[in-house]
Amino acid sequence: MQDIHKNIEESQVTISELMLPSHANFGGKIHGGYILSLMDQIAFACASKHSRNYCVTASVDTVDFLQPIEVGELVLMRASVNYVGRTSMVVGIRVDTENIHTGEKKHCNSSYFTMVAKTDEGESVAVPGLILDSKNEIRRFIKSAKRVELKKNRKSLFRDADFKAEDYLEELKQYNVIVPYRSRD
Repeated sequence: MQDIHKNIEESQVTISELMLPSHANFGGKIHGGYILSLMDQIAFACASKHSRNYCVTASVDTVDFLQPIEVGELVLMRASVNYVGRTSMVVGIRVDTENIHTGEKKHCNSSYFTMVAKTDEGESVAVPGLILDSKNEIRRFIKSAKRVELKKNRKSLFRDADFKAEDYLEELKQYNVIVPYRSRD
């Protein structure tokens, strides 16, 4: 792919949907799994719009359910590409609701989906870069870049082959656990 950069607005996607009784869980609130499914769809749309390729979900990071969503509320989801790597993108999603009778609005959920662009043959493909036009876009990019970096460090820190439980026994005392495990040197 040639050296192309896009403004974040070029890839943003917004969807809205009225929440129906069929979307509710046993507690009468909208099922979190249904919301996650909608979030995955909007992340796909946003990433595909940015990359102009089919995209797959590589990971879902930090899903924060902040407020319950009620049957009859209008859900509004906004998705933006916050970060791009070589073939991957972090799509930030904000979920708000509006009570269509009272007009009351609330922020219900935020999440970050890592999406990877693919060719028709299933190979990862380079994605366009970003043009960061504001302090907010710079903040979102840097926050996402730091999350990507932390994830890589966490993976290397806790690799099965290198992990030594003995190194963490003292640290475990601060948690609500019982550790009958003893080193078997």
